[in-house]
Amino acid sequence: MPATPVPFNDLARSTAGVRPEVDAAIARVLDRGWFVLGGEGEAFEREFAEFCGAAHAVGVASGTDAIELALRALALEPGDEVVTQANTCVPTISAMERAGGKAILCDVEPAAGTMDPESLRAAIGPRTRAVVPVHLYGQCADVDVIAQVAAEAGAEVVEDCAQAHGAELRQRRAGTIGRLGCFSFYPTKNLGALGDGGLMITGDDELAARLRRIRTYGQTDRYVHVEPGVNSRLDEVQAAALRAKLPHLDTWNRRRIEIASVYEEAARESPVRPLERLVERTHVFHLFVVAVANRQAFQDHLADRGVQTLIHYPAAVHQQPGYRHLSDGPVSLTNAERLCAEVVSLPIYPELRDDEVELVAGAVRSFGG
Repeated sequence: MPATPVPFNDLARSTAGVRPEVDAAIARVLDRGWFVLGGEGEAFEREFAEFCGAAHAVGVASGTDAIELALRALALEPGDEVVTQANTCVPTISAMERAGGKAILCDVEPAAGTMDPESLRAAIGPRTRAVVPVHLYGQCADVDVIAQVAAEAGAEVVEDCAQAHGAELRQRRAGTIGRLGCFSFYPTKNLGALGDGGLMITGDDELAARLRRIRTYGQTDRYVHVEPGVNSRLDEVQAAALRAKLPHLDTWNRRRIEIASVYEEAARESPVRPLERLVERTHVFHLFVVAVANRQAFQDHLADRGVQTLIHYPAAVHQQPGYRHLSDGPVSLTNAERLCAEVVSLPIYPELRDDEVELVAGAVRSFGG
């Protein structure tokens, strides 16, 4: 093992790079003495909406809450179905079920693991109320085509943008193409808070107003509750920290893209297949994911050279013990299952040094299968 291994992620580095700005942001909150639904949250909502090109942003307590509240705002009824892809993370499904929806799974295209519109079409039924494409690993699904398929069934599109801050499809940023876009600010995200946090964007004035009510118990004024709601707010400390980080996001994403290009070039000399950058997209590489037939051998090879790897995700949702009932859906999930058996994630974060990037690339290049 090399004396200086490459960690899969290092949040201490990312914090150190903006520490003075984050410290000043937190100090503003402490000095003001207002900790929930105050000026920092309002300012971050405006600034993030502008970053995305959206009319409205509504902050909540987590990315899971963002999807749940988005679906609640669309007025799901008991038995309404929500279709998403089988290779997503379980929180996507959890949010659907918390909103009262019945989750239905569709398959993905094999090159990059994004939602397959034809599989979606076959998975849609008479009770389908919404479709949730996941912009997996930092690359947008083809929401234009997905939205056409959904519209034929009278269903809305809610984009899961938890891994896609700043990603683009045909020069439009993730979250602005469907009816709603949902983001997570978990600390490992391209734009990460100091804890949990989430947000929804939309161009619909009425939906934005309803989301603001739902996140505070359905309240329009103090002790005036006009509909059922929940407690889910993005607190002022997290909003202030996110405001400090947001101006750096485009630069951080460019560094991720630069690192990804080095890894892609290294993989040309090995049996490792990077998942593809699809056409008309800007991929922001929340994760750099490869597919390899002998996954354990590949991970062992990199570990021996000091490179830490992870798997996102080792099982499709319907292969998880608590969600096996989702395997009884209307379509085959073969591509999602195969990808979950082969994918490996390499270290990719803006603070990686060039020598660390080359160490990773060299380990990939030297793998013989």
